[in-house]
Amino acid sequence: MAQELWRLLGFPATADDDVAFTEADVEALQLAVDLTGLGILDDDSRSALVRTWGRSFARLAEWQTTLMARVAAADPDGDPAAQMAMLTGEVVPRVERLQSYVWRRHLAGAAGRLLAGAEATASDTTPLAVAFVDIVGFTSRSRSMADEELVRWIETFESRSTEVVLDHGGRVIKNIGDEVLLVADTPADAARIVHLLVSMGADDEDPFPAVRAGVAYGDVVTRLGDVLGPTVNIAARLTSLARPGTVLVDDGMHEALEDDPELAWRRLPRASVKGYSRLQAWALRPRT
Repeated sequence: MAQELWRLLGFPATADDDVAFTEADVEALQLAVDLTGLGILDDDSRSALVRTWGRSFARLAEWQTTLMARVAAADPDGDPAAQMAMLTGEVVPRVERLQSYVWRRHLAGAAGRLLAGAEATASDTTPLAVAFVDIVGFTSRSRSMADEELVRWIETFESRSTEVVLDHGGRVIKNIGDEVLLVADTPADAARIVHLLVSMGADDEDPFPAVRAGVAYGDVVTRLGDVLGPTVNIAARLTSLARPGTVLVDDGMHEALEDDPELAWRRLPRASVKGYSRLQAWALRPRT
């Protein structure tokens, strides 16, 4: 089990006589055994959890190390190695405490949603509105951008979209390059979020990029912070069909919101997309 967990964390196998481990590694293994013994983790969930930790923290560690190296190299008269060692000693303990704080705050938020009945308690399946919001013309425009300009553009998209999602009752599942995947507990919240993002992108004086969106409502499988299932797939397909500055939704969203007097609907011809030969889409927009 120790060998399996080590690989799942993202580290290569070591020979029996390699000096590669510390007391912290022994303690981590004991903690994993304890959680298994308490019935919190079975073999499958333990592997999935450790694999997710490994991937997430590997990306975070790479970015943090690059950031500190850039700061260490900024002083032309200093010794980069000495600067790096000093920064590591000063920065790592603070980052470790902040990461623990962020995790605990999100743990409290997730527990609150669970106790409020917003998510399923005995099943990994729960009804959610799922939306993809995609930057229009990303490939062509990014080719003409310098690296720093491209990074600022993406950061504007991610930070502004996250702000809107969180302020209007949604949750960002992940950013995937030029698009964001989000969920909301109600179709109304999802519709409000995507229309705000689309309207921001349509404002020529707003640096937020032009976007399009696809939204579907139905049962969703939640696993390790991600969402899976046909509802997610349909939302992705609808996004690929949407024209710039528009929102397309599925029958589930239409059925849930068709009596809302503030929304206008237009039924589109059925479309053939990957996995769905006759997908019904509805164009959705606010009446005002």
